[in-house]
Amino acid sequence: MSMAPTTKSDGFFAHIFYVLRGNPITALAFILLAFFIVCALFGPLIVPYDPLASNTSNALKPPSSDHWFGTDNLGRDVFSRVIVATRLDLLISVSAVALSFVIGSILGSIAGYWGGWLDAILNRLLDTIMAFPLFVLAMGIVAALGNTIENIVYATALINIPFYARLVRAEVNIRRDAGFALAAKLAGNSDLRVLAVHIFPNALPPMMVQISLNLGWAILNAAGLSFIGLGVRPPTPEWGIMVAEGANFVISGEWWLALFPGLWLMLAVFTFNLLGDGLRDIVDPRKRT
Repeated sequence: MSMAPTTKSDGFFAHIFYVLRGNPITALAFILLAFFIVCALFGPLIVPYDPLASNTSNALKPPSSDHWFGTDNLGRDVFSRVIVATRLDLLISVSAVALSFVIGSILGSIAGYWGGWLDAILNRLLDTIMAFPLFVLAMGIVAALGNTIENIVYATALINIPFYARLVRAEVNIRRDAGFALAAKLAGNSDLRVLAVHIFPNALPPMMVQISLNLGWAILNAAGLSFIGLGVRPPTPEWGIMVAEGANFVISGEWWLALFPGLWLMLAVFTFNLLGDGLRDIVDPRKRT
């Protein structure tokens, strides 16, 4: 009896399960990531209260069975606001990192493969960006353009571009004269195809670690901008805003207002920091044999 052929997708998922079985910490990180994704997608549907609805009679209530994370100074349920804020914070983080990844990869690949004056110009441009304290640069961009979600994404993406551009440049520069790249050229492939199909995929493993770290940094950056008043505007639920608002009540004893959004923010950054090694192993071609 003949067996059904193994498809490419089956092999890819088998490889993912193999990586997760071999690294329990990575498996835990993926479980936490799935939890945050569920909160982002279905948060507004599963929370017990409207995150924007105020009720002054329930203001500043401590955590209880009715309000798991307590209520804020306007009587809004903190748990509902924390869960709903997951969508916005992840959206900002993923959008900013995706934009910086695409732009940085293109610039770094061009500079690393062709070199010359393109490489020199790129290096000077990246040096200029990294000469500034990155968070201060993001503050200046948002303050100049306005504190909208789009401008927060653009500012966060801009300060992350140098990480990807320099990493890709180094990886491409090392491999452009490797045997497999030269063989691909001799087979009749154009330079662009050699770069995109043969060289760039080998640069992805170290970039996965950088993506994972940048996702956490992007969340912290967005929360930091909101904390100082340059991020998302109230009453929109956002972790940085909630920590900033709760900090005003810590001295008076309402500790839960800042604690729970801060813990959620810490858990999200912790999750992305743990993902790096697992993502690297999943996309590394050498790990698939």
